[in-house]
Amino acid sequence: MQRGAAGRILRAGTAACGERVNILILGAGQVGSSVAAALASENNDITVVDTDHQRLRDLAERLDIRTVVGHASLPSVLGHAGAEDAELLVAVTSSDEVNLLACQIAQVRFRTPTRVARLRESEYLDLGVLKDPRHSPVTAAISPEQLVVRHIERLIGYPGALQVLDFAQGRAQLVAVRAIEGGALVGHEIRELRRHLPPGVDARVAAIFRRGRPVKPEAATVIEIDDEVFFLAERRHIPVVMAELRRMDKKPTRRLLIAGGGNIGRQLARALEGRYSVKVMERSRERARSIAEDLLNSIVLVGDCADEGLLREENIDQTDVYCALTNDDEANILSAMLAKRLGCPRVLALINRPSYAELVEGGSIDIAVSPQQVTLGALLAHIREGAPAQVYSLRRGVAEAVEIVARGDRRTSRVIGKGLEELDLPPSATIGGIVRGDQLLIAHHDVVVEPEDHVIVFVMDKREMPLVTALFQAGATWL
Repeated sequence: MQRGAAGRILRAGTAACGERVNILILGAGQVGSSVAAALASENNDITVVDTDHQRLRDLAERLDIRTVVGHASLPSVLGHAGAEDAELLVAVTSSDEVNLLACQIAQVRFRTPTRVARLRESEYLDLGVLKDPRHSPVTAAISPEQLVVRHIERLIGYPGALQVLDFAQGRAQLVAVRAIEGGALVGHEIRELRRHLPPGVDARVAAIFRRGRPVKPEAATVIEIDDEVFFLAERRHIPVVMAELRRMDKKPTRRLLIAGGGNIGRQLARALEGRYSVKVMERSRERARSIAEDLLNSIVLVGDCADEGLLREENIDQTDVYCALTNDDEANILSAMLAKRLGCPRVLALINRPSYAELVEGGSIDIAVSPQQVTLGALLAHIREGAPAQVYSLRRGVAEAVEIVARGDRRTSRVIGKGLEELDLPPSATIGGIVRGDQLLIAHHDVVVEPEDHVIVFVMDKREMPLVTALFQAGATWL
């Protein structure tokens, strides 16, 4: 544990700019590897623990990290990995029990101040002790399934959206759409957006990706067909702004077909069955029976999601959204492509391998959902230096959207009391707006940052994120 000059303990997650933070990551799977890659370039000392020697070797060849082979919950392994000196412990092994036990040992034996655990089992998440910071072995519990369900739920709510990100507890949203022919703003400069919007509606284009490359949004930037456009607006104004970038289908979403009755498919059906007509397709008869008992208004089918005859029989061409959510990437890709070919207007596939997601998204598959990227953002919000209120990892980890609370005052902060145009942001960063109380202030030149403002920043090159964090730091927080 790092200490200040007078022996004061520096609170984890708020290290002064330039100080190295010791982070211990338990588990070198896809999420653990993603977290290690995200943090290794940000002036941190990273140690990764896993039982798979080859997996650790491959990770060490790509990143400047230390690795330890062993069981993550053993005190001897944690001690060897440096738990005593770690400010942050991130337990993301495949076992909830190992993650919980490792956090408890780190708390009791090594006094590790911040302990984040990934938990899949809802019964653990509902335990009262985990919600009481005085007695909980974990500082924060992250549920990948719940995060993915909320992510998909938001996408279904906005037909045509590629990403829907909540900021300031939902008061503002950052939405990504693909600009298509016929959109009112396509072929026009960004500065014209405000002229097209009704009175009282405002929005800001925070980022543009064109043929996979970032384009800095300036007033004179012209939006082209197939651009991926990220814009920020109040939640209630999102549909109006989306209509300026693409022709909006007036037909509301009513019918959903979910392929895969695992944790994600079951939770999504439970969350949506009160608002939509939901069918769940599950290959296992026993699991399908269990799902049917758990759901109230959904229809549960037994069958293979890649069965063309079954999809036709269930009127896939009259289904508004098809969600392929099995635990098999190949099955999800193939069934989503098949559903699209059979006439479903919008298909979504859960894909774990980033390389697969990059290949298929935007083609016959409208949206590829990466559980690792969704989970990574939530983890970074708890463990990133400066403790941003929200972090979203985007574009397969290349870009980030963050919500940072402006702390301090005019004397201690480099942003408070300054206009947005005066801020020394790195080249790839764009401020979309500020949430002040219940009000969203879209970023314009005359907006001045005040204490406790929630500043929403889009960073197109994640490598510049440390510069953004340093700009908003008001100094170390001392206990």
